[in-house]
Amino acid sequence: MAPDAPESTDPAVTDEEVVTYEVRGPVAFVRLNRPQYRNAQNSRVTYALDAAFVRAVDDDAVKVIVLGGNGDHFCAGHDIGTPGRDIDQSFERKAVIWWDHVPAAGVDSRFARESEVYLGMCRRWREIPKPVIAMVQGACIAGGLMLAWSCDFIVAADDAFFSDPVVRMGIPGVEYFAHPWVTNPRAAKEMLFTGERMPAARAYELGMVNHVVPRAELEERTLQLAERIAEMPRLGLALAKKAVNQAEDLQGLRAGMDSVFGLHHAAHAHNAEVGGDSLGGVDVRRIKDAEAGR
Repeated sequence: MAPDAPESTDPAVTDEEVVTYEVRGPVAFVRLNRPQYRNAQNSRVTYALDAAFVRAVDDDAVKVIVLGGNGDHFCAGHDIGTPGRDIDQSFERKAVIWWDHVPAAGVDSRFARESEVYLGMCRRWREIPKPVIAMVQGACIAGGLMLAWSCDFIVAADDAFFSDPVVRMGIPGVEYFAHPWVTNPRAAKEMLFTGERMPAARAYELGMVNHVVPRAELEERTLQLAERIAEMPRLGLALAKKAVNQAEDLQGLRAGMDSVFGLHHAAHAHNAEVGGDSLGGVDVRRIKDAEAGR
């Protein structure tokens, strides 16, 4: 169901809906809905997610939000090649106050867009006052990591895997650079330097994932956790979440992201200057081939 449709427990959707919204008791399920593209995230998805999160926050009956993906995968990253890629289209600006990226060029364009649609929005969602659980199956790659990392918990299916392959583009990591905080510095370097897939079990060992469960039980186990959390008082949960987030920021999370965001855009600019392509000539096929060892 789309975020602006009447509430229902019927998850049936139309082709036009890039995010579905479903409420079960005190739990709202928000899911990416581009399964044919492994739920690749374009700007349309970003703002549909934001609308769904706002709807869940405004609903007093909703105590916990679950973020998932329809189909076989949670999210395979930013959209860098589907027919729905909308990098050259204007968008709403809710996370930052900046000019429209469309009439601009080079860094002026990329910095404006990524400050809003990627880094800014994930920071906005990290501050949602209700607990948010990422329910991850299959691929959680690059931009998918950003979505999961902005949540409070991650419950992963045993077939889930995590990776950030953007160093292959000459870029030092995705915009929401939380790698050293969600794992540890050495694990972060391994993830970035190799670009390899991290299985759910390994992510659990490093503390990035809270629980790993059989794929067939993912939704049930996530719902059980959400219902336990929903028994807590709303304000207590909101203040506890803010307390932990503030502690992370005092440990350097926010400042670290700011510093790496500059490096991220230096890499984009370098790629565009020497090769005419801000992604260093890397597309989805090249990433898949590299993962397969071809």
